[in-house]
Amino acid sequence: MYHAIGHRPAASTYGLSVSPEAFADQMELLHDRGFTPVTPARLAGAWRAGDPLPERPVLITFDDGYAGVRRHALPVLASYSFAAGLFVSTGWLRGRYDTGGAPDTMLDWDEVRELAAAGVEIGGHSHTHPQLDQLDDVRLTFEIRRCREILATELGAPPASFAYPFGYSSRRVRHTVRTAGFAQSLAVGNALARRAQGPYALNRVTVRRSTGLAEFAHLVEGRALTRAFALDRALTKGYALVRRARRAGAVVRGRPTAAA
Repeated sequence: MYHAIGHRPAASTYGLSVSPEAFADQMELLHDRGFTPVTPARLAGAWRAGDPLPERPVLITFDDGYAGVRRHALPVLASYSFAAGLFVSTGWLRGRYDTGGAPDTMLDWDEVRELAAAGVEIGGHSHTHPQLDQLDDVRLTFEIRRCREILATELGAPPASFAYPFGYSSRRVRHTVRTAGFAQSLAVGNALARRAQGPYALNRVTVRRSTGLAEFAHLVEGRALTRAFALDRALTKGYALVRRARRAGAVVRGRPTAAA
């Protein structure tokens, strides 16, 4: 899972960014080690139907929709004929639907269409990138359905895949994504994706600015994941309790009281 690819990303995205040179080295490593990138839709479809996947399948995904994906990542992907997936927050992209608030320079719609034409699967990532599990039902439905409607309008076909902003989901969020028409969705988890996770909670591994090439090699081989992401998992478990408490509090505050 990648975010921004660039030399000088915004401070707010720096930690989750990757330099163009590091990205090129990482893709060369995948090529040299015989990995075959597939799209999220192909992976989920193969698991559903029991179809065979290529040797050493791997997903290369980008979240949010940063401009550097077109400028820096696409030429490298094309040089190896690598498939990839891009999950965009439609209200962050430059153009008619822009709601403001994007943390860095984003793609515009012509660039998104160029990526789609090059074989990158374009998926949904909500409209304004909120914490979906903290929204009420009306806002949650809007965020997911509005994103899907805009992508269908701009690309000529509805997207098949979704990725949760911040990686967080809940049973309610996953149900809303499914009923909106998405066939599969991706979380984070910092673990390998497995069929048993089901099509609406597939794990991904985070690649950061600090991820060196040796560590990247371990991650894609599925080695040392527990050690590499021990702090992330501890923080995630703690924050999950906080998020559930916040959501429960919001539900109680929003509950109508009986008249005396």
